[in-house]
Amino acid sequence: MSRLQAIRGFTISRRAYFVVTSVALVSLAAIVLTGAAVRLTASGLGCPDWPKCYGGTVPPADINAVIEYGNRLFTGFVGIMVIAACVLAFFRRPYRWHLAVFGALLPLGVIAQAALGALVVKYHLAPGLVMCHFILSMMLLDAAFALMWCSRYEPDERRRSTDRLGVWAVRALVPIGQLTILAGTISTASGPHPGDHNGELVKRFDFKGTDTLQWVVERHSILAAVFGISAVAVWFILARRGGDRRALRPLSVLIGLIALQAAIGGIQWALELPAALVWVHIAVATGTWVAVLWTVAAAGRLEPRPEHAPARTGSEPAERREPLGSSV
Repeated sequence: MSRLQAIRGFTISRRAYFVVTSVALVSLAAIVLTGAAVRLTASGLGCPDWPKCYGGTVPPADINAVIEYGNRLFTGFVGIMVIAACVLAFFRRPYRWHLAVFGALLPLGVIAQAALGALVVKYHLAPGLVMCHFILSMMLLDAAFALMWCSRYEPDERRRSTDRLGVWAVRALVPIGQLTILAGTISTASGPHPGDHNGELVKRFDFKGTDTLQWVVERHSILAAVFGISAVAVWFILARRGGDRRALRPLSVLIGLIALQAAIGGIQWALELPAALVWVHIAVATGTWVAVLWTVAAAGRLEPRPEHAPARTGSEPAERREPLGSSV
């Protein structure tokens, strides 16, 4: 058999592809944390050039350079995983075109991240560019989670929900969470950890003068409180009699993470924003966003309204015939 024939005959099972997409998702979440470590250890300019470090392929014996270059190397591993998730989508059996679309978004996003990272270094950690770097990371998590979740189930394998109030209530948490994360990134870009190296001057947001950080943190806290209250309200909507309870478990995790975020935020503000706690805050924020995606996915798609509903057949999957109150 020729090599071309071997490639054409290659396939990957549904389960194996799910593992690949899961590793890609975890690696994309981890790169957010290593990037935060770069910033909070003042290693943002530990390697003043890109992609090399001080003109070489091995960083000098300097902790900031090692941390910054280590993050770049881990980005290479992330690149390998997202390329694998992209390419293998075409060899997955059964083949599904939308998995190939989601998969293609990942390497494109990583390339955009690399280009944005180069601009961050070139323009000396400009706060707007750093914000965009983090926001793009969250968008990549969106695509990676969608790829992972959709690769886990075949079309219509999970029953659709008839709980329109519950599903739309869960979906309404997404924009509130996005606004909370956006305010958090502005807070970070206004705070005492610009990510500079060797005392180099890095510009921070100062649109409110010396009160900028406090002003932004206050707004962020209000949004976070609204987010938490909304999540609790949605929990009760799902838990009501006749509600679709499949999203209760991830929503409970989300509520716990929001509460943890509130506690960490209060402590770090009282301690004047120590770098270690800020890193933990970012880590929990990343987990919180993944929990939002999990909750929305678990809530599922809505059953078409009766006038648009397709005719029922006796061959529909058993999971679609589960009672509405199931917690699966």
